[in-house]
Amino acid sequence: MAAMGAMAAMGALPAGALPPLPTLGVPGVPELKPLTRYEAMRLGPGWSHSCHAMLYAPNPGMLFGRIPLRYAVLMQMRFDGLLGFPGGFVDRRYWSLEDGLNRVLGLGLGCVRLTEADYLCSHLTEGPHRVVAHFYARQLTLEELHTIEISAVHSRDHGLEVMGMVRVPLYTQKDRMGGLPNFLGNSFVGTAKFQLLFALKILNMVPEEKLAEAVAATQKPKKAAIEQAPGMPVTKPANELAEHAKTGNDLAERAENQAAAQAAAEAAEQPVAGLESQAEHLVAMPVAGAVEQPAGLGVGAVAVQPVAEAME
Repeated sequence: MAAMGAMAAMGALPAGALPPLPTLGVPGVPELKPLTRYEAMRLGPGWSHSCHAMLYAPNPGMLFGRIPLRYAVLMQMRFDGLLGFPGGFVDRRYWSLEDGLNRVLGLGLGCVRLTEADYLCSHLTEGPHRVVAHFYARQLTLEELHTIEISAVHSRDHGLEVMGMVRVPLYTQKDRMGGLPNFLGNSFVGTAKFQLLFALKILNMVPEEKLAEAVAATQKPKKAAIEQAPGMPVTKPANELAEHAKTGNDLAERAENQAAAQAAAEAAEQPVAGLESQAEHLVAMPVAGAVEQPAGLGVGAVAVQPVAEAME
């Protein structure tokens, strides 16, 4: 419905003329080759068909009371850690595009059915696999969208192939990264990122210049150091801190070497000191067998040992 209105907004064309297929036209995002639904259905059996849907609702809410949310757009966190839209591959031998899509949506969401009126576009994907990516969009009320979010938690695929539903932030904060730019910096499966940007543009949900700014912000190299917050102490660059750490390690190593040398010197002096103390001890001890000093003699007197008389 909303998709048909977007196509009709392109203006009236001469009888028999086909409207030109819209393109994304956002710098930094590779274009995919568009084709009509009729052209896609005429492709041979060697082509696979994937069908995915974007469910969205106008959202009058305000973030922090000042940032308009505009729309709530649903995407999924998949089992492989990639972001994508609800849907999957459809076997054209047994199912029409919409029947196959609704079958997959029933497994992941449980309570929504799309029709051909919700068809938005088809694109040929890049790469070795021959896949046509069909995309649908359905506008709901915010209450209906919330009901689907609750139902998805109880669906068969929740916690298995689908980790959970997420809403896409369509605003950009003052730092020019918060919101949509940061969200676009995530990893997306297949054509999901292209389809998101394409739908936001075609359905006039986000101005084209805002989309270009958000994509450009994700392609800027990140700053090497985090900017200092106001009021916080000034932090030194990492290379300067590393230099200081290296200097501190050198000083610590030098101190350890000096302590080791001093300990070795003390260990070398200990045996000599022991010998000196032993020598002093030996000098102080009386010599065994020495003649006792007679009483009454002075220090300088010489004790004369009587000589025994010769025996006759």
